[in-house]
Amino acid sequence: MENDIEKFYEVALDLVKQAGTLIRDRLNEKKSVEIKSGDIDFVTETDKQVEQLLIDGLSQTFPSHNFIGEESVAGGAQCSLSDDPTWIIDPVDGTLNFVHGFPHSCISLGLFIKKEPEIGIIYNPNLEQLFTAKRSQGAFLNGKRIHVSDVTKLSDSLIVFENGTSRDVEKFKVLRENYQTLVPLTQGMRSLGSAALNMTMVAMGGADVYFEYGTHIWDIAAGELIVKEAGGVFIDPSGGDVDRMSRRFLCASTQSLADELCKKLVQYYPVPRD
Repeated sequence: MENDIEKFYEVALDLVKQAGTLIRDRLNEKKSVEIKSGDIDFVTETDKQVEQLLIDGLSQTFPSHNFIGEESVAGGAQCSLSDDPTWIIDPVDGTLNFVHGFPHSCISLGLFIKKEPEIGIIYNPNLEQLFTAKRSQGAFLNGKRIHVSDVTKLSDSLIVFENGTSRDVEKFKVLRENYQTLVPLTQGMRSLGSAALNMTMVAMGGADVYFEYGTHIWDIAAGELIVKEAGGVFIDPSGGDVDRMSRRFLCASTQSLADELCKKLVQYYPVPRD
């Protein structure tokens, strides 16, 4: 299996780098934008082309593998995670940033086997940030090993916090309550517009904790492994194990920090599930 994982990784990394040129070359161009689930849930031609490039390249080399792609699912494909090798793709995580030319978007590609993460690749070609991880082999930024911070208390933490694309009234209420609770308890709050890159900020120690309600499995598939391999924790926002189809998660530098935050949060359970 180890040799297989290395082959899977090499092929995937090459394809991700190829796809990255599409994002980098088009960042400051005018985009053709379509609306998906809501008025700020966008998809561009680049999203579709990146996803197709990755699926075509991977399926040609590994024809028995399965795929979960954000744009494929939006087009009606099934979102189902089985025991078979499954590549989970967010072709442009941070599409709203990409549309505006804000250089904080990325390709997120994860490989799951037997429903567990084996490979995670997150690439922001605009800033040349390449985050990678293979199970039990550590997490890296541009080839240099990274590690989460040693922050254990909310009072010492920098939290990443997102609004997401949903306009649901109940969700907004929960977001406001959590924001009002956490601002005086922490050193600061940040919102950067990309779930995958937010997770890498925790993995590299730039932020200490990140939680969100409303993500999808393609937002977190690569980031989960990168955070874990960097020494961090990945749990449900109420504590305990994550249900990856539940569209809610929390990652943190330390278990004690995660536990403290979980006790403060007002919970929200997005529907439908993935």
